[in-house]
Amino acid sequence: MADPKETLAFDETRLEKVRALRERGITPYPHTFDRKDTISSIKTRFADITHDKSAEQVSTAGRVYIIRNHGKTLFADIADEGGRIQLYIRKNDVGDDQFNLFNQFVERGDFVGVTGHVFRTKLGEITIWVETITLLCKSVCPLPEKFHGLKDVEKRYRQRYVDLIVNEESRQTFRKRSRIITSIRKFLDDRDFLEFETPILQPIYGGANARPFTSYHNCLEQKLFLRIAPELYLKRLAVGGFERVFEIARNFRNEDIDTHHNPEFTMVEIYWAYHDFRDMMALTEDFLVSLAQDICGTSQIPFENTTISFEKPLKKLSMADAVKEYAGIDIFAHTVEELRKLAQENTLDDWDKPRTQREFLVRFFEGMVEEQLIQPTFIYDFPVENSPLAKRHREKEGFTERFELFIYGMEIANGFSELNDPVDQKIRFEAQDEKRRLGDLEAQMIDYDFINALGYGMPPTGGVGLGIDRLVMLLTNNNSIKEVILFPSMKSAQPGEEGAAEDQTPVEPAPE
Repeated sequence: MADPKETLAFDETRLEKVRALRERGITPYPHTFDRKDTISSIKTRFADITHDKSAEQVSTAGRVYIIRNHGKTLFADIADEGGRIQLYIRKNDVGDDQFNLFNQFVERGDFVGVTGHVFRTKLGEITIWVETITLLCKSVCPLPEKFHGLKDVEKRYRQRYVDLIVNEESRQTFRKRSRIITSIRKFLDDRDFLEFETPILQPIYGGANARPFTSYHNCLEQKLFLRIAPELYLKRLAVGGFERVFEIARNFRNEDIDTHHNPEFTMVEIYWAYHDFRDMMALTEDFLVSLAQDICGTSQIPFENTTISFEKPLKKLSMADAVKEYAGIDIFAHTVEELRKLAQENTLDDWDKPRTQREFLVRFFEGMVEEQLIQPTFIYDFPVENSPLAKRHREKEGFTERFELFIYGMEIANGFSELNDPVDQKIRFEAQDEKRRLGDLEAQMIDYDFINALGYGMPPTGGVGLGIDRLVMLLTNNNSIKEVILFPSMKSAQPGEEGAAEDQTPVEPAPE
């Protein structure tokens, strides 16, 4: 493996400037600075400033982005989280020492603090006429070229800190992501839902069909799993008497990485006692319409080459009707053998594996319909075979009261009338366990404690989980999940590549 030190982007010229500063008795990394004003507050307060200097002095700080040298005067742009402002630095005002300090040692990427007075230049730009300058942090890694920013996608994901420094679009995306999560909490809090935190390390994983990440607790001498969903613990809370609960949960699934999937992702799961899947569908609809208006100020959201409409009512179809409408196949008008032939003709994956009409229904839906669901569409009435946690349908034999929401071909939400019959739940888990025994690595484990919890009684309950990362993709017009996760999962860089590093994790014997 490459030497980790070789991956550092330290610039020797900048390191030499750090040494020179210290030799002069100047610290390149002071402990604090009395910043009395943010840049945005200065620009707001002095929005009507003229060419005359303000009587009021300001004190602000930020990262240096541009320096323009005009001999005995310097212009520079600095920025903080909320904005950017120009500095006007004259040798006659700041003195030889400070002027030379800035001129010789301050570079793009450094942090400085300044005091001065505000005025408007002849070109109309609000500017600080600087009186004092303090170097706050000397950067030793040069930023990407100022006119083009950071365009290398691989580096943007691996070194998100650089991406955020130089790409305003990335900063806006993650500001909006933060606002989305705040809006989700407010929506649920306004409806009297309580937020809880449930275990991430679990002795038995469940709540979804997925392959887990495995760990080991040395003190307990116990194999543990990173959670794939918080569902089974949140429903334990419903058993315990909490009637409206939710969790914004970081989940982990040992699955493929692509534009819609990251092994570490965020969901919000919501459970509401005395309600069913239709109530949760209505809640999800209200949730999405409210979120679009709150974050984007409109129900018409641009995404890629189309516009997604979050206007009520959103489209709703049974899975069977969706296959009929989008694939032109009436599943229950065909025999199993006819469906197998149709699946082969349409080159569906594993076309020979389904054994029932309901199993073929799922295969045709996933293979021929999902990607066509561009506008928000609720799909409901799922076969019991692939819905081990949903209550059996009250009217349709062999089906469950379950829905999924699709937008632009992506699954955004998954909701149920939650199964609260402990005996039926035991039977469903046993069927999943048989699938695991036959090699299905995504089938669920039997959680006997959860079955026991249901034995104490859980009221009729509706539940839904929504993928926050994909919602952020839609509301920020990003077509890759890596654009909306600050630090996405990445394959380790190869030796010699930028970002490669030696594995320094202590090695312990693997537990059996």
